[in-house]
Amino acid sequence: MGTDGKATRRHFDGEEKVRAIRRHFVEGVAISTICDELGIQVSMFYQWQRQLFEHGKRAFEIKESVHERNLQSKLESAEKKLAKKDSVIAELLEEHVKLKKSLGES
Repeated sequence: MGTDGKATRRHFDGEEKVRAIRRHFVEGVAISTICDELGIQVSMFYQWQRQLFEHGKRAFEIKESVHERNLQSKLESAEKKLAKKDSVIAELLEEHVKLKKSLGES
């Protein structure tokens, strides 16, 4: 309790909330045990769990987004290499045509 006799609320960050939920699902710790340790109501735990499940897809979207950026970067690099090769081929063909003309071939 606080100095004024009222219960003080502890604020948990996202990492603490996920850790609590993970303890239940991965380690098999009872929800009541976790809630007692954290000093929260069971309904709060279920609220955190609901939020995690509702917003958990973002974790996968971030990973996919990074993967997409990596693919885009590789694509751009390959396009630059291809453009350079096209330029070199065009120069070689131009020199070849000039050489043929200078030798009197058509």
